[in-house]
Amino acid sequence: MKIAMIGTGYVGLVSGVCFSDFGHDVTCVDKNPDKIAMLLRGEVPIFEPGLDSLMAKNVDAGRLSFTTDLAKAIDGAEAVFIAVGTPTRRGDGHADLSYVMAAAEEIARAAKDYVVIVTKSTVPVGTNRAVKQVIKKANPTLDFDVASNPEFLREGAAIDDFMKPDRVVVGIQSERAADVMAEIYRPLYLRDFPIVTTDLESAEMIKYAANAFLATKITFINEIAALCERTGADVKQVSHGIGLDGRIGNKFLHAGPGYGGSCFPKDTRALARIGQDHGLPMQITEKVITVNEEMKRRMIDKLLDLCDGSFNGKTIAVLGVTFKPNTDDMRDAPALTIIPALVGGGARVRVTDPQGQREGEALLPGVSWQDDPYKCANKADLVVLLTEWNEFRALDLKRLARKMTSPRLADLRNIYSVKDAKRAGFEAYDSVGRQPYRHDAHPQQD
Repeated sequence: MKIAMIGTGYVGLVSGVCFSDFGHDVTCVDKNPDKIAMLLRGEVPIFEPGLDSLMAKNVDAGRLSFTTDLAKAIDGAEAVFIAVGTPTRRGDGHADLSYVMAAAEEIARAAKDYVVIVTKSTVPVGTNRAVKQVIKKANPTLDFDVASNPEFLREGAAIDDFMKPDRVVVGIQSERAADVMAEIYRPLYLRDFPIVTTDLESAEMIKYAANAFLATKITFINEIAALCERTGADVKQVSHGIGLDGRIGNKFLHAGPGYGGSCFPKDTRALARIGQDHGLPMQITEKVITVNEEMKRRMIDKLLDLCDGSFNGKTIAVLGVTFKPNTDDMRDAPALTIIPALVGGGARVRVTDPQGQREGEALLPGVSWQDDPYKCANKADLVVLLTEWNEFRALDLKRLARKMTSPRLADLRNIYSVKDAKRAGFEAYDSVGRQPYRHDAHPQQD
């Protein structure tokens, strides 16, 4: 089939590349000429493991191309996907739909034959019906259907998620549109992956409900972690114990400094706003948003304790700034709350991250960047492990401690243990949801 993908951001580019690997003829469109020029050179503007090689493979096979010319891209296309950004609108928490509506209108003016216009962007309930009205107004004679096809891609594992999904959700209004969408996803039908076909509103709601539930699960275990610290329990053991319950499951039960990224913060805020607009506040979701921000600030208090009550004049090394490993995404990352507090408190902050510097340099003024954790920790008073990159999971802790002026470690991802820290010579160690260690404190159980 011939497919046009409008938008070459994270969702659009990954989806376009993967659809081309299904065997479809895909043209990716973007208004940014620099980004298209980059893609035409074979360069990928985002970091996603495996995306560069898969893109090159399908470009070489003639199934994948890039252009700024939307009209040319959709000429003869059987489906046009809208995969543009829907950021949180300033001031009111709504998803900003201006890019979606502008794309819909432009598609309508350029389209000539029957086409299914598919919203891949995350949009509030009712958006696809509004898209339909925009298209009808812009081109009253156009024969078309709209469909909702939300994405469920995890950054860092997006290709595997696309090729081996837990489910594909398709919201449609006609059998004709259903047939087109079934043909697009035929490789997944043949391998018996679940395809959920539903109405437009349910498809839109599934996306928000899924992300809000996962954000709730993360926030719940972070709140339990805070209580573990007060009561002497170990959150890793608690997570394991409750995660073995099949009704709960063990995923998204890892305590840490709070969720971030491109989806959870934006989508929880949007769902809360949808509830308010319909006179039915989403009380759990609203509380999740509040508690998540409190968790980030609680991490700052931990670091302050490890610095004896003041950041002023301290040298602090931060390992990892992206919101999760295997991505360069900094959106709503805990680092954007924690690091400015360190800098604002008078600390000299050094940072290292395998992929975060490109975005982080603009977002984190006042820090110095290092290319390895040991250089970062040289003569530091505190090391903060903030993102659980594989590069930081097997550190030589003895070497790290020897490099430091004051060997103290804040392990905000619970990668190591008190026993590891003691053996390495750290004089203080703290994590999330477990008991801290200080050499001058009462002995702790290993």
